[in-house]
Amino acid sequence: MISKEICERVLEKASSTGADYAELFAENTLNHSIDLVGGKVDSVHDAQVAGAAVRVFLGLRSVMATTVDTSEAGLLRCAQRAAEALAEGRAEVSITLRERLFGDVHPIRIVPSSVPNADKVALLKDASAAASGYDASVTQVTCGLQDVDHRILIATSEGLWTQDRQIRTRLRVQAVAEVNGEAQTGAYGPGARRGMELFETVDPRAVGREAARQAITMAGAGYCPAGVMPVAIGNGFGGVIFHEACGHSLEAASVAYGNSQFCGRLGQKIAHEKVTAIDDGTLPNEWGSINIDDEGTPSQRNVLIENGVLKTYMIDKFNGRRMGMASTGSSRRQSFSYAPTSRMTNTFIAPGTDKDEDIISSIEYGLYAKQMGGGSVNPVTGEFNFAVTEGYLIRNGKICEPVRGASLVGKGSEVIQKIDMVGSGLELGQGMCGASSGSIPTNVGQPLIRVSSITVGGR
Repeated sequence: MISKEICERVLEKASSTGADYAELFAENTLNHSIDLVGGKVDSVHDAQVAGAAVRVFLGLRSVMATTVDTSEAGLLRCAQRAAEALAEGRAEVSITLRERLFGDVHPIRIVPSSVPNADKVALLKDASAAASGYDASVTQVTCGLQDVDHRILIATSEGLWTQDRQIRTRLRVQAVAEVNGEAQTGAYGPGARRGMELFETVDPRAVGREAARQAITMAGAGYCPAGVMPVAIGNGFGGVIFHEACGHSLEAASVAYGNSQFCGRLGQKIAHEKVTAIDDGTLPNEWGSINIDDEGTPSQRNVLIENGVLKTYMIDKFNGRRMGMASTGSSRRQSFSYAPTSRMTNTFIAPGTDKDEDIISSIEYGLYAKQMGGGSVNPVTGEFNFAVTEGYLIRNGKICEPVRGASLVGKGSEVIQKIDMVGSGLELGQGMCGASSGSIPTNVGQPLIRVSSITVGGR
């Protein structure tokens, strides 16, 4: 994308007023999506994001400048702006870059841009037909196929020059069902760091049927009763509760400024001993995986909590300076126009030894939250509120009728102490996480877990 020689000159310019660290991040990203409504193509979008950012540090100060002009002259102007905004004066700096190859554990066999739109539309029509044909109560189906080809280059004043290519593909199906005048929505959206070979293991028709099943189940459900009760939270996307309620509070973006419920608690027991939580960007071909982060640091497996004890945080270079800790390969950004910061990749509660049937049978009266939806959290206090998109009452240790309108309300530091049973069937669910550095692909996950007591919102 940009030669080492040009990068060297740009970094020297960026360091010319005394920066103790300089970084050039460049990208060229192709975004492609097709949407179907009612089995017919509604839209086809192609977008290209191309540009660069120059970032400089001086102690605990950071400045970033961006440009869409990636010619040498444009990059030098961008570097000059960053240097002048950081400090005054002049420093003579000589930078020599060496290429680093960190490997790729995410092989791509079928690049999505090489596949005709007609073939992609055929996949979407299969998904749409399966959803609409699942039951007469399904009144609307929307499908979308998105693929992203994200190429990045990173060069730093520490001598690093490296590149990476990240390809991701995702299918989304949303179905609306109406039962007795009540309409409800079901959705399913599997994705991976794969090309179109994703559909050798993901059946679009099964995706459509799952979205329709959820919609029909919830459309025929009564309202969930409110109260404090034990809750079994399903595997896969159920892990969003840890991601939001605890994960963000373990990012250096919060911890470095004292804005986290877990500040200063390394080595302390913060969760039930059955809880081990991991952020692992090295998992092959997973939706949130990266070879390197957006500062050029290799991704790694970070054990955040081990048997209830807080072991580490997720750290980027700049916030690591405040904390006196090294980067954990956790710096991410949506694009060159966002400053990177510490973010999650594939974050999950590790498998335990409890049997799923024992978890359900241990609950005399409570809620089975099979599918979780969106929510909100305050990372300072850890207080959260999450919607349950598919829930069932549990009576006498058995899963009974479906209920809708349920929500889970609590505090992250408290709920992880109440996770007292952890199953063995780990699954991961795909999502997009938004924060100060933009929207990025992340996986959440867990086995079936039991929270011994939590406030359930309902009627």
